Amino acid sequence: MNPPLELLKGKKGLIVGIANEHSMASGCAQAFHDAGAALAVTYLNDKARPFVEPVAQAVGAEIFMPLDVESDAQMDRLFTQIESRWGRLDFVLHSIAFCPKADLQGRVVDCSRAGFATAMDISVHSLIRMVHRAEPLMKEGGCVLTMSYYGAEKVVDHYNIMGPVKAALESVTRYLAAELGPKGIRVNALSPGPVMTRAGSGIAHFDKLIDEARSRAPEQRLVTIEEVGAVAVGLVSDQAKAVTGNIAYVDAGYHVMS
Repeated sequence: MNPPLELLKGKKGLIVGIANEHSMASGCAQAFHDAGAALAVTYLNDKARPFVEPVAQAVGAEIFMPLDVESDAQMDRLFTQIESRWGRLDFVLHSIAFCPKADLQGRVVDCSRAGFATAMDISVHSLIRMVHRAEPLMKEGGCVLTMSYYGAEKVVDHYNIMGPVKAALESVTRYLAAELGPKGIRVNALSPGPVMTRAGSGIAHFDKLIDEARSRAPEQRLVTIEEVGAVAVGLVSDQAKAVTGNIAYVDAGYHVMS
């Protein structure tokens, strides 16, 4: 793909959820960088750092800090550093989802209370906590992106409890868009088709899901993390100032098929 124009020149953005160079968030980070943005990048813990640091270096991250979204203290330190270093924040990418394996790979009706609470807290409420801290730094408006999936709208085999969790995430996206719109802060969700990422590999029979997406999508192919990144750039740029509360499908058209 051709590199994007410098649509984000001068903008400051936070990227949360890079697992490695193959993750959706990595594709977005590279696209943001290529479009001229300065970036802050986080990693979960010391175990994750070696996989995230090469991505942070490749995009010239000006801030690189640990962030476990279950830790309010770590999140506070991150946003304090952003305020100290930049004094503002123009966009945030929230690309985080987690569910304990037993609950993720079991039926929805069998999901444990603890597993459901964990999935909702990390995958959904973490976005609310993040936006709560980002809002004061977006004095002149901004954009928040989160990462959803078609399983939020329709039942997808083996996606299980993450379907209801992503549905909640999409609803939160709409409510945040309504609440923050008067301040010029836009909130949208990306809904990419399946890509072979570490997150996807946790879903049972993921290979079958990949094959179905490839065969049934109108374009009869899978999307790439670079293509997801290109859409992300457009959404956080000033060219999309009238776009908020949307679910942006990047799935080669799969979501239009019955």
